Amino acid sequence: MALKIKFVRPEGRRSVKPALALIALAAVGLCVIAGGWVFVYYYFKYQRIVDARFRHPVFVDTAQIYAAPRVVRPGQKLSISLIANELSEAGYTAAGATPVSQMGTYSLGRQSITVLPGPQSYHAPDGAVIHVSDGMVDTITDSQGQQLASYALEPLLITGLSESADRIKRRLVTFNEMPPNLINAVLAIEDRHYFEHGGVDYERILGAIWADLSHRDLSEGASTITMQLAKMFFLTPAKTFKRKFLQVVITFQLEHLFDKKQIFQMYANEVPLGHWGSFDIDGFGEAAQAYYGKDVGQLNLDESALLAGLIQSPSYLNPFRHPHRAIVRRNMVLDAMVETGAITKEQAETAKAQPLQVERASLDASEAPYFVDLVRDELTRKLGNRDYNREGLRIYTSLDPNLQRIATEAVDSTMPQIDKDVDRLHARDRRRGIPYPYPQVALVALDPHTGQVLALVGGRSYGASQLDHALAMRPTGSTFKPFVYAAAFRTAVEGTLLPGQTQLFSQLTILNDEPTTFNFNGQEYTPRNFENEYFGPVPAREALARSLNNATISLASMVGYDNVAALARDAGITNAQGTPAVAIGAYDASPLEMAGAYTIFANNGIHIDPWVLASVRTPTGNIIADYTPTTNQVLDPRVAYLTTNMMEAVLEGHGTGAGARDMGFTAPAAGKTGTENDSWFAGFTSNLLCVVWVGNDDYTDLGIEGARAALPIWAKFMKSAVELPQYSDTEEFIPPSGVELVALDKGTNLLADESCPDDYTAAFLDGTAPTNTCSHPHGRNIFQKILGLGKPGN
Repeated sequence: MALKIKFVRPEGRRSVKPALALIALAAVGLCVIAGGWVFVYYYFKYQRIVDARFRHPVFVDTAQIYAAPRVVRPGQKLSISLIANELSEAGYTAAGATPVSQMGTYSLGRQSITVLPGPQSYHAPDGAVIHVSDGMVDTITDSQGQQLASYALEPLLITGLSESADRIKRRLVTFNEMPPNLINAVLAIEDRHYFEHGGVDYERILGAIWADLSHRDLSEGASTITMQLAKMFFLTPAKTFKRKFLQVVITFQLEHLFDKKQIFQMYANEVPLGHWGSFDIDGFGEAAQAYYGKDVGQLNLDESALLAGLIQSPSYLNPFRHPHRAIVRRNMVLDAMVETGAITKEQAETAKAQPLQVERASLDASEAPYFVDLVRDELTRKLGNRDYNREGLRIYTSLDPNLQRIATEAVDSTMPQIDKDVDRLHARDRRRGIPYPYPQVALVALDPHTGQVLALVGGRSYGASQLDHALAMRPTGSTFKPFVYAAAFRTAVEGTLLPGQTQLFSQLTILNDEPTTFNFNGQEYTPRNFENEYFGPVPAREALARSLNNATISLASMVGYDNVAALARDAGITNAQGTPAVAIGAYDASPLEMAGAYTIFANNGIHIDPWVLASVRTPTGNIIADYTPTTNQVLDPRVAYLTTNMMEAVLEGHGTGAGARDMGFTAPAAGKTGTENDSWFAGFTSNLLCVVWVGNDDYTDLGIEGARAALPIWAKFMKSAVELPQYSDTEEFIPPSGVELVALDKGTNLLADESCPDDYTAAFLDGTAPTNTCSHPHGRNIFQKILGLGKPGN
């Protein structure tokens, strides 16, 4: 028989399990209640915060910086399609398209394009018909059929002002302006059920929490687009459970306040997508411009997928630095779009086959940041400390985007060669591991007849340094010398003889180029020529062309140092002082000031202050202020031309700027090299003036003369500039009344005739040119006078 043993549970232990259950249930209830109170507390706390955040516009309406209008003239090489594309880029719509742009419309004819500005146009209401024949502008007529000498197209947008000190770049876009492929790409990779859930995808978030707990970290992410927006607007990036909890609380607030399209639009304008130079790129509008150089509405499928992929980690996936990573991520987005049904597999494969066509457009070239900073400073000076961004102003400037692009290219392509020259100069330091500086650079281009700053490069890279070297004060070196010769020509125009001279000053006045000690105010000053090379008695023309220091100082001593300095100050070189050193550029000026000073030579003696700001208008086009440049007649037009004619010789023959011709720049031009511790070149054609400076930030001697450092940049820029339609019509400099051009024999500097054909052309005040010819240096003999042969001046 089996033995059965029965265990009896003590009476007192029968109620333990139910009691524990009740305690656990009570604890859960208390946790739920406590959690509910916590949720309610933070809900109402952040309700006030969220409401306050959206009491004002979500984003500031960034002030927009516009370029100068492209001026179209008969004779320019332009096509109708190019004009139409530029109008479209400026915001015009084709006739019949809807909605009709408030900026304006255009209509195409067989050989013409009709431009009709709208109420918000810079030019409203002046329209025009531009006729094109064989790829060249034939005629331009106004709305009444009257012929026009030129017509200005709508200015193009350069950029927006960055937002405050955060240096954020953003171009606002609406939901409807984004292409469907971009929206679908974002949804596929970031939040597939965005239009279905109420802000929180519970299935994804619970899975992420479980994964975090399992791995004991917070690496998993399941944030919806609304949750991401909540974090971007209100929370820090720190990964904590509290932050995720608050993210959910704020998400409910956002979903209550806005519809799905509004939330997506805010997200699309706020999401960080990388860096450009020293700026942060926020939003797809700015990213489309930064990575592809196009409007967001023009993005195609593979471009949309790449930008959507950047959201995960913009720096890690930067397509400029890590193209392979960017392509892998782009293709992952395309596969996700196939899974969601947004595109077909065939479309995805076609997009995957596309190369990574990001355009590494230079920030300096496309957005002219040094120029924009100058515009910002000018706005503050003229209008005070207003919140330009919040007002959404339209700011119209002087910039020519095409010139800005080639200016940047000229700097970028030439500076590496200058760096090699610096390395050669410091070869010993390099071997010993001793550091030495690489130079900085500035380029300023003006319209010499209007003072309009057409292009400005303030340094090698804005991202590396925001110091604008176009505004830096540096000794001008020999670029100052033309002011000495202009002061001398001024005495000739006034009919005054220089001390020790028997004739009025001219290009042929003999100057002393020998080692000389000049005494001034009881002090001795002993300058040296470049490489200690001296030429003895030389004509003034040669002294300037060869940039001879002692000859130029000797001329300044005859003219009067104070007179030279006064002329320079009238031209905008405000630091010039009346000492012997003034003649060879010992006093400081900025490249922008030097560009303005040179307008007196290129503009018939009239000085024009360089300007960058043309007009400030409201978002609807109403004028707040228009600006006109300050002008001053500094020189007699004859003096300006005579000096310019001498500066033409700098670019020819033995002139210090002759290398520009070897580099392929052939247009008529005048200029002057400069070498102090720095390297300069300043020069101009009949319609474009450019100054280039190269030097070290620490003021040490660059050791490279202007002809080898600044001139190559200038020549490359000017060669490209004259190939543009608006600057291609360069002309010879035209002498004013009272000045004559004569052909002189190079060997004797007397009038050239058939017996001495090796000649050059020089300008003289009426009555001051040589009268003897190279074949009769002493005039006509007695037989010639009797027979009437060999007329004087022939």
